[in-house]
Amino acid sequence: MAPCAPTGSGRLSRGLLLLWALLGRGLCHTAGKAEGFGQEARTSPPMAKYNSTEEVYGTVAERCWEFFVHLMRNVTAPQLCDWKVISRPYSWLQECLEGSAEHLNYSYPNALAERFIFQSHHRYFHNCSVGDQVFDPPEDVLLAMVFAPICLIPFLVTVVIWRSKDGKAQP
Repeated sequence: MAPCAPTGSGRLSRGLLLLWALLGRGLCHTAGKAEGFGQEARTSPPMAKYNSTEEVYGTVAERCWEFFVHLMRNVTAPQLCDWKVISRPYSWLQECLEGSAEHLNYSYPNALAERFIFQSHHRYFHNCSVGDQVFDPPEDVLLAMVFAPICLIPFLVTVVIWRSKDGKAQP
């Protein structure tokens, strides 16, 4: 089974995503042989026990991260800051973390998802904003941009009231 088999909408099925994550961790035992319909085939194999949804989500989030790292291996260093190249793996990571949390009825955003997002920025994208930094305007320009409309409003209100008292019917 391919881990990223698209559904009709182009998004991964959340159930398929969870199953893929659990199979990848070896939590669903699929290696057992069932020869027939005897007692051995009817007993369920031992499953890993989790104490909380957080542990399950942690396992699934790790799988999301591992697949993101796998996708990012195909991206060269000069392409790391090109959104057209990295948008698909980055969006996949975000969608995987969010979809898994939703499927497990776990809150999103959460600390674990944020950790993986921050880790992706620290590992891959830490040099991307150096050339395209946006700075705030100087304070005097900012004050002029704020106060000009504020001062203009009373003048415009006065003009509107003055014109409406004309008494002539407007067509």
